[in-house]
Parts: sequence; C-alpha cells; structure tokens
Amino acid sequence: MATPVRSGLPRAVRNPEFPLPSAPGATQEEIRRQNLGAVLRHVHVHGATSRAELTSRLGLNRSTIGALAADLAATGLVTEETPTTARRAGRPSLVVSPRSDRVYAHALSIEGDRLRAALIGLGGRILDLREVSRPGGMSAFDAVGPLGGLVRDMDSAVAADALFVGGAVAVADTTRDRDGKIRIGGADDALRTALEAEFAPGLGFVAGDLADIAGLAEHLRGAAAGINDLVYLHGDLGISAGIIIGGRLVVGHRGHSGKVGHMVVNPGGLPCGCGSRGCWETEIGDAALLRHAGREPGERGGILEVLDAAASGERSARAALQHVADWLGFGVANLVNVVNPDTVVFGGSLRRVYAAGADAVRRRLDEIVLPASREHVQLRAAALGRNAALIGAAELAFDQLLADPLNAGAAG
Repeated sequence: MATPVRSGLPRAVRNPEFPLPSAPGATQEEIRRQNLGAVLRHVHVHGATSRAELTSRLGLNRSTIGALAADLAATGLVTEETPTTARRAGRPSLVVSPRSDRVYAHALSIEGDRLRAALIGLGGRILDLREVSRPGGMSAFDAVGPLGGLVRDMDSAVAADALFVGGAVAVADTTRDRDGKIRIGGADDALRTALEAEFAPGLGFVAGDLADIAGLAEHLRGAAAGINDLVYLHGDLGISAGIIIGGRLVVGHRGHSGKVGHMVVNPGGLPCGCGSRGCWETEIGDAALLRHAGREPGERGGILEVLDAAASGERSARAALQHVADWLGFGVANLVNVVNPDTVVFGGSLRRVYAAGADAVRRRLDEIVLPASREHVQLRAAALGRNAALIGAAELAFDQLLADPLNAGAAG
C-alpha cells in the first residue's frame, strides 16, 4: 500500500470511546466514514466487541452499528461471529473482532544497544518479532540496512492477501559515540526518507522519539490506559520522557521535548556526557547504579545483577539501589510539581529500579510534591515492558487506516 511519508508524531491522541463530532456541513458519506473509523478504532483498542456493546459505547443506533460493522467486514478489516455462549434469551449480538491475522504494520525501534522489528496486526497483536544488537556508535541512519533485513525476513512469511497499512519507527533520542560523548538526535526527515527507500518507493513511515512512542503505547494499552495526563519515564543509555497532557502528546520544537535526563539536579555532581554537570541521569542512570554498587560501567546484564543482589541482601547493592531510588524520587517530584500528572509510568531500565525502590521514590514525593498534586498522583511500572516502543510505533502506523478505513483498505 502506497502512503505519503508523514513527519513527526501526532500531538492529539484519539479517544476511541466516541466518534468525533461531525464538522458543520459534513456530507452523509463523510459522516459514515467517520463513524466507520470510530467502530474500527474501538475494536482495535478494546478487542472483540459485540454489536450491542458498540451501540452503547459509541452512542450510535443499532441499525447504524450493524451497517458499519458489515461494511468493515466486507473490506476484510474485521470479522463478525456469533458468540459461543449466549448470555440471554433471544438472538445473540454478533461479535466484531479486528483481523489481526490479515491487517498489519511494520513497527521498528532503534534502541541504545539493539535494533528491533515487529509485524503487528490490527488490534495490537504481535505477529512476529526479530532483533539484533546495535554496535556502539552506530547512527540511526546506519541502522536502516539491518532493520531492512529483519523486516524482509518477516515479510517472507506473510500471506499474499494480507493488507499492509504502513510503518513507524521509535528512535532512542540519546546515543553515545565510542569515546562516550552524548549525542542528542533521534528521528529526523533523513531517517524517514531512508526507511522509505529501503522498504519500497512511496512507502510511508512515521518516526519519533522512543519515549514519546512508548508513552503513547502505555496510554492506549498499558499502565496508563484511559488516563489523559501522564509522564512516561524511559531508562536506556539515557533518561527521557514522553509527556501526555489532556490526551495530547507534548512534542516541543521539532519533536525534541522530554530530555528530562539533562535536568540539573546536583550542580556539584559528576560531569555528564552532554557537557553539563550534575544532570539527573548521572544520578539515576544505569551507569550510576553500577558505579555505586562497585560494578564495571557498561557491564552487560549488570543492572539486573545489581537489583537481584539487592533483593538478596547484598549491602553494597542495596545501598546503590537506595541512592538511585532517592534521586529518582527527587526528579520525579519536581516533574510532578511542574506537570501535575495523574500518573507517572516507569519504563525501560527504570521499570525494575522503581519496582525495587518504590518506597524511597514515594518518600521523596511525600517530602517535596505540593499537596494538590501529591494527593492524586499514581506511580506505576510500565505494563508493556520492552515491547512498548514497538506497540506504540504500530499505533502510529495504523492511524491513517483508523481515520479512514475504506480509503486505506481500498489502497491495499
């Protein structure tokens, strides 16, 4: 399917519960297409849903839902089946399900130490997933070739009649040169153009920073599902944030927001690879935990080993965890005072650090956060784990299909 290259991330995150209000003067066909998108988006996010439930949740009448579901089934985007168990007397309501096995997207992630690629079906189902290591110093642009190899291997097993709707890539915004110097980059137009050329001329790709995209996934399908004000914190080579306020992604100028790892929290602290001193990531990053536990920097598997050792009672590992968790809470408290989210989600390497040091993090919030924010904010470990970026990338790739199912389906 040929689609135009789309630049950057969408600021708005669609709520699948209700169709958008129709524009004044909209034609019946425009209203129909909008409602088709609402039905498809609902079953994409929530999974198999009966016609009766769709009628109730979307606020459309029964005959309209029936016609819309039938149209989507005719295009091969959904199936309609009689439920296996009838809950009440009378004719059972057909169950509408996304065609995960037939409709799919390419989802890619360029992470600190690895490259990952997945085929993800409509409904968020991971159909296939591959990964390779990312050598130190490899740019996002240089990662296009290896990612292309992973995708071609997966595509070789795809059915001939499957509908491909597009692709998206999540890019870790922090990389380090071989000498350890930090480069802040992430997604750009050159990367999108290279991805288009690698996979097929005219093939559309969306690109964005990994924390933004993983935060979107947690907002739609994970630990913050249904919550419209959240901060997602991601730990990898650095620390970055995806911030969603009022259901809208905060992306900043040219998409470069959320560099919370470079908030200066300790002016007398260690030099940071960015050229500053005492940045938050020098106190809570992977290197900080290893350093305080007496381990070698960059040691593969070292973070998990330290956390396991802390759980087993090793004194140096426990002290290192408490130190990092305390600074994690310090930074989170300041973010909560600024943003006032309902939820803070910890992902990447911070997921395990938070889970092990939650008491220290919460203690800092109780000391620093203003009462109006402290009373409602929830702290949660990411629910989607290391697949959050891929799942979020797929959501971006599906966006055009969900906005106009008939047009996208016909193009396939």
